[in-house]
Amino acid sequence: MNRSREARVDGDADRAVSDATSALRRAKARLDRLDFYAEPVRLRGVRLWTVPSFFRLPKLRRYDGYALRRTILLRRPVAETSDDLVAHELCHIWQQQHHPWRVFWAWLTKPYSENPYELEARRAVELTSHQT
Repeated sequence: MNRSREARVDGDADRAVSDATSALRRAKARLDRLDFYAEPVRLRGVRLWTVPSFFRLPKLRRYDGYALRRTILLRRPVAETSDDLVAHELCHIWQQQHHPWRVFWAWLTKPYSENPYELEARRAVELTSHQT
């Protein structure tokens, strides 16, 4: 790879990291307004990755974001993703920080539309989307 291409790639990577960090901080600021849990969401170790291929899997095609234990996977680059989606997925991480086994059990036993943790993440977005 030539040096100018390396610089562009490095610049793109730096911009992606900066976008992800900013998006997570904005989402945290929103969730910090809520009192769902005793402790605020912790960003330490939380990663935001764009992985379009993940969303090609049959059961995941309907999603644009997915939260794992400390990782948020996005279908599109952070710059093209709404703050609402990042806040929603970060809320799932917050839930897992406080009730990991309950969140996992609900995921196993409840339909998506009735999962209390999914409903709570939607509520978090609704409660914080119109505040500045």
